[in-house]
Amino acid sequence: MIDYKHYITIDSETRFGKPTIIGTRITVFDVLNWLANGMSFDEILEDFPELNETQIRACLSYAADREHKIQIAS
Repeated sequence: MIDYKHYITIDSETRFGKPTIIGTRITVFDVLNWLANGMSFDEILEDFPELNETQIRACLSYAADREHKIQIAS
């Protein structure tokens, strides 16, 4: 599993404190939304060359970790 903490940051000065990919203004939500709407990794990488596959996978890992924490808290 990818350690998303190496790729994802939360900074109140960037995108209103939403989790973003380090070095970009692209949020985890953006990436998840693109995937949910049917974009492939290759399509995302073509449209956003500043990203790489590991960063996209880190977004998925971040989402999985959040889901896991929500289940534990319930």
